[in-house]
Amino acid sequence: MATASALTIIFLAAIVRGYSGFGFSLIAITGLALIYPVSSIVPAIFLMEIAATIHMLPSIWKDIHWRSLLPLIIGCLIATPLGLMALTYVSPEHMQIALSIFVLVAVALMFKGFKLNAVPGTAAAIAAGGSAGFCNGAFGIAGPPVILFYFSSPAGNAVGRASIAAFFFFTDVIGLSYATPMGLLSMDTLWRAALFLPALLAGVWVGSRSFKSADQEQFRRWMLLLLAFMALLLLGKALWPAG
Repeated sequence: MATASALTIIFLAAIVRGYSGFGFSLIAITGLALIYPVSSIVPAIFLMEIAATIHMLPSIWKDIHWRSLLPLIIGCLIATPLGLMALTYVSPEHMQIALSIFVLVAVALMFKGFKLNAVPGTAAAIAAGGSAGFCNGAFGIAGPPVILFYFSSPAGNAVGRASIAAFFFFTDVIGLSYATPMGLLSMDTLWRAALFLPALLAGVWVGSRSFKSADQEQFRRWMLLLLAFMALLLLGKALWPAG
C-alpha cells in the first residue's frame, strides 16, 4: 500500500514537472514525507530530478536561455553558503513565511498583468540566482525566485520552462555532490530511485505532451496558480510544522 501511494505521488508530481518545468521536488517531498523519513527521500529526489531533466533535454535544449542561466547558477553558488549561515540566526519557519508572502504578492501582480519589458541582464540574473541560493541554503527551496525571474520577463513560456528545468538540473547535481560525501547516497536510496523511475518518466511524458498542446496564456495562468499553491504549501509547513 505504501509503495502504491508513493508511486502515485511521484507520477502526479512528475506530470507537473513535465508540464511546467518545476514543482516536482516540493510536491513529491511533501507527499512522500507522509510515508518515509525525509532524510531517505531527499537524495532520491535529487536523482529523480536529474533523471527528469535528462528525459526532457531533447525537447527543451533549443529553448534554454544560456545567457541568463549561467549567471543564475553563479549567483546560486555564491549565495548558498550565506543561506546556510542564516540558519544560525533566523529560523527556517520565519524565512519560509517571508518567502511565501513575497511569492504570493508577486503572483498577484503578475495575474494583474505585471511584466518586465526586457529579459533582465547579467547583474539581475546573478541577483536572482543569489536569492535562489540563499533560500536553498536557508531552508532547501530554491525555486520561486528563479521561476518569478523567467515568467515575469518577455522571454516566452517555452524559454522560461526550459531554462527553469535546466537550472534545477544543475542545482540538483550540486545538491547530490554534497549529499554523497555525507553518506546520504546509500543503496536503499538508489533502489528507491530505481523503483520510482518508471512512474517519473511516465509522468514527465504526460506533462510534456500537455505542454505542447497548451494555449500560451492558459499555461501562464496554470503556472501562476501552481506557484501560488507552492507558496501556500510552504506557508502551511512554516505555520504548522509536522510533529
